[in-house]
Amino acid sequence: MILEGFPVGPVGANCYIFGDDGTGEVFVIDPGDEPERILERLRQLGARPVAIVNTHGHFDHVQGVDAVRRATGAPFWIHEAEREVLEQGPARAQLLFGIYVPPSPVPDRWLADGDRLEVGGLALTVRHTPGHSPGGVCLLGDGLAFVGDTLFAGSIGRTDLPGADLDTLLRSIARVLLPLRDDTVCYPGHGPETTIGEEKRTNPFIAPLLRRGEEGP
Repeated sequence: MILEGFPVGPVGANCYIFGDDGTGEVFVIDPGDEPERILERLRQLGARPVAIVNTHGHFDHVQGVDAVRRATGAPFWIHEAEREVLEQGPARAQLLFGIYVPPSPVPDRWLADGDRLEVGGLALTVRHTPGHSPGGVCLLGDGLAFVGDTLFAGSIGRTDLPGADLDTLLRSIARVLLPLRDDTVCYPGHGPETTIGEEKRTNPFIAPLLRRGEEGP
């Protein structure tokens, strides 16, 4: 298995390269910036991207998409509920953060909850986890999960942005992530990796969910 992650861009959004080392086929997950760095790592790995898969559409996760797509021919996939987030991305970045970002990329495919995304002999399942963003998703594999900005080590995604909602995010975490095995490794959109068990033990946002018995589908 190929699995590499590294922060890109001014706010350090994690980009991941995930795939099958036997075939060299990979997904590029959340190429938020620094496309040349991402492309160079793909060349070093001898990897062939079959798709660019985004956990959500905030500007810090999508600004490298077009350059990677042009260079590799890999299509861009994202959940359909992120349509407005993509369309309004540049205006919101200017309003909320005072920065200019170019227009967001146009997706080649809209993802839906339950989609199975195959790459070589591996697969990820799309699970819709709104709350940080309306079309946020987690990508679940064998013993691992790419959780975007749904869950962080010791925290959760921010919910003060347009289209975000704290209760919705907590329900998403309880419904999709807490039923996973404790040893499931979570790869977040920012910061270090963690496990479901570690977050159950230490994350202050998770403990109330467990006390209320909200773990489960």
